[in-house]
Amino acid sequence: MLVFWKARLVLLAVPKTGTTALESALLPHADTAILNPPQQKHCTVRRYRNQLQKFFEQRGQRQLELMAVVREPVGWLSSWYRYRARDEISGTENSTAEVTFDDFVDAWLEDTPPEFAKVGRQSRFVSAEDGSLGVDHLFRHDQLDRAVSFLEDRLKTPLELGRSNVSPARPVDLSAAMEARLHTEAPEEFDLWSRVGGDLVP
Repeated sequence: MLVFWKARLVLLAVPKTGTTALESALLPHADTAILNPPQQKHCTVRRYRNQLQKFFEQRGQRQLELMAVVREPVGWLSSWYRYRARDEISGTENSTAEVTFDDFVDAWLEDTPPEFAKVGRQSRFVSAEDGSLGVDHLFRHDQLDRAVSFLEDRLKTPLELGRSNVSPARPVDLSAAMEARLHTEAPEEFDLWSRVGGDLVP
């Protein structure tokens, strides 16, 4: 999470959406950076509003605006699936090395997912207490250039974006039946994607 106090802006780091690369480019321009521990780096809208907003904002001043990047739901889940198949965690309860992508998505849809599928939900990350969208500026992962342009304009500085935290290559195939089930059982994820112009066709 990065705070640009003078620009009245907070970049929330939704996991697996390219925000690590954004943070690397933006870090020299940030007034405050929370990079660790991961639970604080990946501060949700609700956590920011409940725990941090009063710390960063002063009475009588304009509220800091929140921005975030989201990813197409199947692509987002596949990135988590590939990331958790890396050799460093092989044999642990977080590893997906021995499960199929269908099994990973099936587990993620459970009310209480097992550890390897416990990765949260993008829709909850960016939602306010009442379930409404809690960010002021929302961008697509596959159109990061738009987020960069917005930030360059807001911060009045040019940015050069690299690649960071890339998930290892691994074949990912989701069956048509499981994808249809994903649309049925997690509609809020696709509703969020549609807000940034994403295609909802399975």
